[in-house]
Amino acid sequence: MPETHYPLIVRPRFILNARKWWSLCHVYLALSLGLIFALIGLTGSLSIYREELDSLFNPHLQVDAPQTPALSPDKIAAAVRAAHPDRHGAWTLEMPRTPDGMITAWFEKPKESVDAFYAPLMVSINPYTGEVVDSRLWGQTLSTWILDLHTQLQLDGFGRNALAVLGGLLMLSVCSGLYLWWPGWRQLAHAFTVRHDAGVMRLMFDLHRLVGFASAGFLILLAFTGFHLAYPTLLENLTAASGMGHGDAGPNVRSTAIPNDRPVSLSEAILVARGPFPSSEVRRITTPVGELGTYRINLRQRDEINQHHPFTTVWVDRWSGQIRDVQNPSKFSAGQTFTTWLWPLHTGEAFGSSGRLLWFFAGLTPALLYASGLIHWLFRHGFVADREVDLKRATETAVADCVKVSKFGLKLIIDVLIPALRRALQKLYGRVRQVKRLK
Repeated sequence: MPETHYPLIVRPRFILNARKWWSLCHVYLALSLGLIFALIGLTGSLSIYREELDSLFNPHLQVDAPQTPALSPDKIAAAVRAAHPDRHGAWTLEMPRTPDGMITAWFEKPKESVDAFYAPLMVSINPYTGEVVDSRLWGQTLSTWILDLHTQLQLDGFGRNALAVLGGLLMLSVCSGLYLWWPGWRQLAHAFTVRHDAGVMRLMFDLHRLVGFASAGFLILLAFTGFHLAYPTLLENLTAASGMGHGDAGPNVRSTAIPNDRPVSLSEAILVARGPFPSSEVRRITTPVGELGTYRINLRQRDEINQHHPFTTVWVDRWSGQIRDVQNPSKFSAGQTFTTWLWPLHTGEAFGSSGRLLWFFAGLTPALLYASGLIHWLFRHGFVADREVDLKRATETAVADCVKVSKFGLKLIIDVLIPALRRALQKLYGRVRQVKRLK
């Protein structure tokens, strides 16, 4: 009887096709979490322009044509303490980045929100007059509420941990979509075609695949950086960059001098802190707490990628005026530098104003992908019907809408903007004449 020979490799029947697994992964992630991904993307896009959005809804927080030099930080701090005499602790003065911006004084743990996960007090001060214009709690303004929804889903610490998990799942969803999109080298050119003569559903599916491929790199980067911003401990341990996460105040530097009757003022502390970094800009000044507290001066060097939260920090002794510690990003290790890049990469500020605009549109793509993918899934399961694409009618409608928008815009310019500009010029002319008379 002949001997039976068995093949060396036997393919088990229970092993399914890899494409089917990726398809199931992509579909079920989209159906279960697609709406949350879309919400996170939309709120992230709005949060990129949080300061501009806040100024739009709160025009009283903008300075009108400053004519005098800005007050010293000591006078600003005195005005803040006079407006809030019962708040004992450190105040952080955030300097405005534009001539018409307000100084923001931050108080981390106000009694009104002491039990909240994160709800500091924000005090807006006119830098030229020292007037306390407004005092608001984080989360009680539209822009900060949207940012809280983006960073923690309005669920405090649990929401932030959930966002870390969602960031990993979003990367998995994008990778599965790329696997399903890949047609092979021979059919690569057909993967970029968009057919408009095969019905609305075919057009929507082609656009879904094209937008998904175009935005895949951005979404993976946003999900990766968002994961580590929500759960910074993992990356800090891997890169040996403890305490370098976004929002960390750095080491707790204490005063070593003997207390005396002549403590160093804020202006003097800033002068000392800028000694090692003469070309830097002052971003934040934190006042000391107790006799052992020190001034913490946050500066930004020209080559720092972080715009809002630079890492150049100098601690100045409040009694002796000596520098107690320095944090210089140019001397960071590779791991520390990589960690400090997360925030500017996530917000787009690493690439300037054009990068922020690009990131704004990238944040809108999860909503577009979710809507188009959901409609196509409903079509495949018989819940919606397909129909032909009428390009002629669509073009005519688009042209008519453009004409309407142009007419409305022209009317807005003539009836609103031009009169407002005329009044502003008249006001400016009156102030110029007043200054000339005083001279």
